[in-house]
Amino acid sequence: MHNVIKIQEGLSYIGGSDRRIALFESAYPVPRGVSYNSYVLEDEKTAVFDTVDDSVGALYFDNLEHVLGGRAPDYLIVHHMEPDHSASFSRFAEKYPVTKVVCNQKTAQMLQNFYGYKGEPLVVKDGDTLSLGKHTLRFLFAPMVHWPEVMFSYDETAHTLFTADAFGTFGALGGSIFADEVHFERDFLSDARRYYMNIVGKYGVQVQSVLKKASALDIRTVCPLHGPVWRKDFGRYLEKYDIWSRYEAEEKGVAVFYASIYGHVQNAAEVLAAELARLGLEVRVYDTSVTHVSELLAEAFRYSHSVFLSCTYNGGIFSSMEALLAELKSHNFQNRKFAVVDNGSWAPQAGAQMEALLSQLKNMTKIGEKTSFVSALDEKGREALSALAKEIKASF
Repeated sequence: MHNVIKIQEGLSYIGGSDRRIALFESAYPVPRGVSYNSYVLEDEKTAVFDTVDDSVGALYFDNLEHVLGGRAPDYLIVHHMEPDHSASFSRFAEKYPVTKVVCNQKTAQMLQNFYGYKGEPLVVKDGDTLSLGKHTLRFLFAPMVHWPEVMFSYDETAHTLFTADAFGTFGALGGSIFADEVHFERDFLSDARRYYMNIVGKYGVQVQSVLKKASALDIRTVCPLHGPVWRKDFGRYLEKYDIWSRYEAEEKGVAVFYASIYGHVQNAAEVLAAELARLGLEVRVYDTSVTHVSELLAEAFRYSHSVFLSCTYNGGIFSSMEALLAELKSHNFQNRKFAVVDNGSWAPQAGAQMEALLSQLKNMTKIGEKTSFVSALDEKGREALSALAKEIKASF
């Protein structure tokens, strides 16, 4: 049974949500599920914006058939080729063989590579327009946000921007699809941050480029491929994207990340966190062996300061901490202040190696010297952590 939701005159939501999925892209836990959005715009010509993941394919086609009432759409506009949005393409093409596929040249090649598509799409260039009747669509290329073929569509008549994965979030939609009808900051912002940092975050320069393009448009509605639709107060989310894509800290505070085997490094992390809190700083503490690395990554980007504490393991950094540092490097973590603490029962080595990794990142400022303790934390170690806390406080 269909679940079509009207967004504005002529424009309907025809996507769906998957609440059974455990790992998005086989990598990111999504305990609140994820939505796969698609839209259809009815005018003299009818345009469908993207297909969906197979998990919601049946609902998608029910929704589409309900809107079309037995007609075939005139156009299928493909903004992004990741299979969570294009997996239903072959079925769509088989069901509606007369529908003209609209895409750019890179997408056309990917349609052949993924699905063996032999049709002749309408290939558009950056800035090209397509008239549907009363509505005119303008295509805006957004390469590497976050694949090279990505493009947006802007409905010049209704001032609606279709943004592919940009402005998307994890989290299923329930009841309402609109950001102004949910508590976005409470229920979606954490998922939005984690989605951006892990999926798009590496490509801040490219995001800044497309934000400049979008700034020239009169945007009243934003329709992403995941998460809520924006029809008011979009500026507050746009501000987050601007901060995130400039690699600036969203909040002033200290994220304390620790990797501990028998609890001694954890104890040091708790002591340091208590000292930081006593000095009036906002502090968050994370066990890298328990919290998924996708969340750790998002929290590191969120805060202005990070402290990394690790035991020495096989002469190196403990594996869960090493994984976090690798993720930070691969996502262009930069412009932060950091400190390092290590521990070892006979030869603390992790700290020097963590410093070496972090020094490879852009515009990173080390606070103080590496703090080390042997085996269990003693009074000397506590004093060193107290001194480090004061140095961190002074760096704000």
